[in-house]
Amino acid sequence: MNIKNSLKLQEKAKQYIPSMGQLLSKRPDMFSLGVWPGYYSKAKGVEVWDLDGNRYVDMSISGIGANILGYADPDVNAAVISAIKNGSSSSLNCPEEVELAEELCRIHPWAKKARFARSGGESMAVAVRIARAHTGRDKVAICGYHGWHDWYLAANLGTENALGEHLLPGLSPVGVPKALQGTVFTFRYNHLEELKDIISKHKNDLAAVIMEPIRNIQPEKGFLEGVKTLAKEAKAVFIFDEISSGFRMNCGGAHLFFGVNPDIAVFSKALGNGYPIAAIIGKRDVMEAAQISFISSTMWTERIGPTAALAVIKKYGEYDVGKHLMMIGQAVQEGWARLAQKNGLNITVSGIYPLSHFTFNTPDPLAMKAFFIQEMMEHGFLASTTFYPMFAHKQEHVKKYLAAADQVFMKQVRVCANGKLLSSLKGRPSSSGFKRVT
Repeated sequence: MNIKNSLKLQEKAKQYIPSMGQLLSKRPDMFSLGVWPGYYSKAKGVEVWDLDGNRYVDMSISGIGANILGYADPDVNAAVISAIKNGSSSSLNCPEEVELAEELCRIHPWAKKARFARSGGESMAVAVRIARAHTGRDKVAICGYHGWHDWYLAANLGTENALGEHLLPGLSPVGVPKALQGTVFTFRYNHLEELKDIISKHKNDLAAVIMEPIRNIQPEKGFLEGVKTLAKEAKAVFIFDEISSGFRMNCGGAHLFFGVNPDIAVFSKALGNGYPIAAIIGKRDVMEAAQISFISSTMWTERIGPTAALAVIKKYGEYDVGKHLMMIGQAVQEGWARLAQKNGLNITVSGIYPLSHFTFNTPDPLAMKAFFIQEMMEHGFLASTTFYPMFAHKQEHVKKYLAAADQVFMKQVRVCANGKLLSSLKGRPSSSGFKRVT
């Protein structure tokens, strides 16, 4: 498959953009450098066209989970285009932000107030600021991945890799003030005893307990409830990071599914179907702290984000999108497991259905991943070891995708048996974690 224009632009990007891009998870080296096209010219529904005119069915990361409905969704686009025609910003505030705040509080009755931002990482920084302002304390306990800001990466200061088991290993705290060392402490999912230990040492200094309600594994019985109880006992703000999990299983936060309400919940990604929007919602007394701490940004007042979010929520409810995402994700996960067993390939399937993953349990899993990517591209699919379903994905896409995966799995087993895996790669093995682009 010819991707010469894409590869040419990648080389140019290295000259002008540090790390070759704005998001680690979209860097070509995370897939297979020299094979993954990296740039797109058009995206519609589940289809993506690269710079060389190749068309793919996207069965991979779906805009890193942001495009929950599908690319260029006509209903969301229509609402956004109307907003643009009427002026996307002005010296006055857009009324859509009030409507969106009301709607998010309706979906989550425990919440009474909302603030908005335009990206997930900054919205988590807002949530942490609010928690610190509300409690007058500095330290936080975390579980899961929560972005790139100083408050989070401070967990790796003075340690080998405290964040290593929280999605991304190797996150260097270079550039993070060393004075923040000892302000963030990690505990692993389903390990309540680790949070108990943190609280026993820092109970009177803890501003917040922050976690993702779910990502790759199901919560053990009583785990989420136990975290909430411990946070309350420590008089810390209990925060759910719903940036990845929100609007996947249901219309709203995954915490609604589990029946555990936080003090603050943070949303982004799926909320805007690719348009920049983030929301921080919470209990009245906690959110009021946003009035005593300076939290403000010009671009948080533009109209497109709230307009897109309102359109997403409307369509999500009308079509029960969460049910569809669960169905499509389940079909793919079961297909992976079935085809791996059929072909004698050892893999591990994980994640909730709308955030599906599999890993190769082989001597060189990153080379196996790169080989899978390159071969699936030859079948016309953007595919990796991650699949985030969109509403635009239909059963016919799943059927054709799994038929191609069957052939690729079979080829992988044969290539490995002949000792030709590395020599069969057209690009580099996939990268893992954060590394410098060379």
